Amino acid sequence: MSRRIEARFAELRRAGRAGLVTFLVAGDPDMTTFEEILAGLPAAGADIIEIGMPFSDPMADGPSVQAGYLRALEAGTKLRRILPAVRRFRARDDETPIVLMGYYNPIWNYGRLQFLEDARAAGVDGLIVVDLPPEEDAELCLPARERDLAFIRLATPTTDDARLPKVLANSSGFLYYVSITGITGAAAPVPTLVAEAVARIRARTDLPIAVGFGIREPAQAAAIARHADAAVVGSALVDLVARHLDPEGRATPRLVPAVHDKVRALAAAIAGVNRS
Repeated sequence: MSRRIEARFAELRRAGRAGLVTFLVAGDPDMTTFEEILAGLPAAGADIIEIGMPFSDPMADGPSVQAGYLRALEAGTKLRRILPAVRRFRARDDETPIVLMGYYNPIWNYGRLQFLEDARAAGVDGLIVVDLPPEEDAELCLPARERDLAFIRLATPTTDDARLPKVLANSSGFLYYVSITGITGAAAPVPTLVAEAVARIRARTDLPIAVGFGIREPAQAAAIARHADAAVVGSALVDLVARHLDPEGRATPRLVPAVHDKVRALAAAIAGVNRS
């Protein structure tokens, strides 16, 4: 497990609270604006930052994130521009974990082992690669772990007791539980069902469990924080970016503060949860 991820969850346990994981698309709507948002996320209350690697065919993502990926691609965002942005973030912040989330094709095009070396050198802590199942662990998961990059797996409501051990076998960092069946941002999670799922997974792993998909408002994040080790919010933040663009698709002055204000509200709601 990456030392930053491990340290952050240990800190959260000592504080007796769940964490907030924020997701944004790299380079959306442009790299300068994205980096400005990124720089302010820790102070706004983000405990772990997920960065989406733009891809033209994001099969697990809903319309909001798909649109964010398209905006980023049209702005010229490539994987080779994302890692320098992480490196610049690391020059200011050596504590907040950074996780890159996306699909294998851009990594394969980059060169999988070179990507792992460059990601680690830039200060990346973990990877979520949606379309690489456990059966393909030798391709990227095991080489990532050899380089102290956490390889974070997704479990879903359809991950039964027969499949779960395979998902957990080489997972590290934390487990990402997808709270709904479907794509990102498609529906709201049901806290009682999430509680049951988290309890079932906890019986089989010591990894922290983060819950995402469909969490948009502070009250929803707080409800999830009663059961999970972290709540993941993505589509709601990407939607905020989209709502603060001018007719030409350029960032307006309110874009960055709007995202940071939303993160502050989410973090405050999670911090207010009594987990005793």
